[in-house]
Amino acid sequence: MGQLGAPPGVRGSAGLQNLADLVTRAAARHGSRCAFVAGGQRPTWTEFAESVSDRAAVLAGHGLLPGERVALMLPNTLDFPLHYFAALRAGLVVVPVNIGYTPREMLHILGDSGAAALVTDDDGSRTVSDITAELTELRHVLSPAVLTSEETVGTHSPEVSRRGEDLAVLMYTSGTSGQPRGAMLSHRAMLANLEQVGAIEPAAVTERDVVLLVLPLFHIYGLNVGLGMQAWAGATGVLVERFEPQECLRLMSAERVSTLAGAPPMYAAWSRCDPAELQRGFAAVRVALSGAAPLPPQALAAMREVTGVAVYEGYGLTETAPVLTSTLVGGEPKPGSIGRPVPGVELALWDADGLPVDPDEDEDTGQIAVRGSNVFAGYWPDGRDGPDAEGWLATGDIGFLDDEGDLHLVDRLKDLILVSGFNVYPQEVEAVLLAHPGVREVAVVGVPDELTGESVRAIVVPAAAAQPTEKELIEYAGRSLARFKCPSAVTFVPDLPHSVTGKVSRARLREMGFGPA
Repeated sequence: MGQLGAPPGVRGSAGLQNLADLVTRAAARHGSRCAFVAGGQRPTWTEFAESVSDRAAVLAGHGLLPGERVALMLPNTLDFPLHYFAALRAGLVVVPVNIGYTPREMLHILGDSGAAALVTDDDGSRTVSDITAELTELRHVLSPAVLTSEETVGTHSPEVSRRGEDLAVLMYTSGTSGQPRGAMLSHRAMLANLEQVGAIEPAAVTERDVVLLVLPLFHIYGLNVGLGMQAWAGATGVLVERFEPQECLRLMSAERVSTLAGAPPMYAAWSRCDPAELQRGFAAVRVALSGAAPLPPQALAAMREVTGVAVYEGYGLTETAPVLTSTLVGGEPKPGSIGRPVPGVELALWDADGLPVDPDEDEDTGQIAVRGSNVFAGYWPDGRDGPDAEGWLATGDIGFLDDEGDLHLVDRLKDLILVSGFNVYPQEVEAVLLAHPGVREVAVVGVPDELTGESVRAIVVPAAAAQPTEKELIEYAGRSLARFKCPSAVTFVPDLPHSVTGKVSRARLREMGFGPA
């Protein structure tokens, strides 16, 4: 089986042109219902829509023009959805920023995107003060607290001037070399994926649902599957700043959470909780989704055994806004499978020459290629490496379709490491470690990890007469890299294997037992 899925362009976006229209529609249909639960804050959709309009006016009042980029470095509080939709209402392009990034990492994203403004609750003690002086295009560093207090009387929310194919979100994602690249996601692509997921029956999210928003909203999974689907349906979103298994279960029970999008480490942690607590937390759950990394079969089985709730796995990319497949499409979880294409997504398997694999010639494995209205426009700023002339995007992942048409992932073409669904590319970590005087050579690989899917391992050849310790190198990396990118283990070796061109041979490293086989 080489190709699967419906032709691109399944339903339109039901008249929606700008992502902020989701809020307008939810207020019109469900105005008196609670939009978000964030601690003691419980705005209705009408109240939230009014706040979005007011905040859009404030942003425009700062001289921010349609098409300019505004970076959001905010945790999962009410400030994130408020400023996300306000920026879109004002015609701005949102650049979500990981709140765990170091100044070095932020400097690249803010500089590369040419962000005109940064909205952050950073008080200047962590990262912002270290980098603003180096960013000539960054005109404003805005605090949500200050923006809330600014006068909006007599100021009207700007008319929506950007829509459809216009750029909405610039989501930075790691490749396998160089610096992170900004995936250009239009209003059309983001809205299309909401329609595609919304077309699955039974619906993942309805207006009657209470959705747990614990995945980081600065990640495409949390942003469009969590927040996006909640706003698309007009449901209630329960915002959680950080995942803590027992506390999440207590909150889920108290708020009667019925839908959640999670990552494998969450389900793995929950599967080890007290069964009675787990049952109470999942008592109202009707749909549980998992993505960003493979879900261990034992966690899938344990969750269903204790709670009776099926966890549906999916697969997607930042570049596809993000959902491509889900076991929810087939209606039944299947261990090891990531399901079938969502409505409106075409999926094909290509051989090394970019041609469809031929099952008649005993070929059933190939590179996954996809096509649909949710595919990005290429990488910032010039659209490089986007879909081909026929709309197909090669994912770089290897998979096969089983006899029932369900997709299974086999491997990645590249050496990307996925830590809790976040991309880590070896060369960035290697470059940081090579700057340590005690490191002569280093190779970074991903190793299986029960909680995070994969973790980062550094294989280090010490410099002559140097004796760096594992703790020393991990702490050194932490000064320049976000926590999820830092090695969790360091192995010291006398030499690294090399290819004939002088590059470190990762294949031989795997043969030596470093990294997955």
